[in-house]
Amino acid sequence: MLLCHFNHYVITAILKVNDLHMEFLSISEFLVEIADDLFDYEDDVLENNFNILRMFVRVYGPSIAPAMLAKYISEAEAKYENLMKSLDPQLALHYQRRCVDATKEGGKMSGYPLGTWNIPPVIVDEELYRSKCLNDR
Repeated sequence: MLLCHFNHYVITAILKVNDLHMEFLSISEFLVEIADDLFDYEDDVLENNFNILRMFVRVYGPSIAPAMLAKYISEAEAKYENLMKSLDPQLALHYQRRCVDATKEGGKMSGYPLGTWNIPPVIVDEELYRSKCLNDR
């Protein structure tokens, strides 16, 4: 037990985490996950998977959900930008370049280099949508 505690202490001391970097990476990953959910919205409805837009529809209703999600995204983007400004300039530049490269690798070749937000139309009756899609196959 003493050896385990000692190993934990040594590993923790060696792998000191930079809280700013972790917070920045956390909000960055969060925005990526939102983008993935918006891209996969229809598939997630078909497969009855969790999706942030589906969650917002359930919480706020289908008419208000897109606007509330857009507000939430804007707030997350503002936090992302503020944290980006707090990073070492060289690190921020390297991260931004990697984001541009990753966006190009994902197929986006023009427009805003980090992509744009596209909130798909809300599927109000998911059961009907699923049954129509299954019947069309």
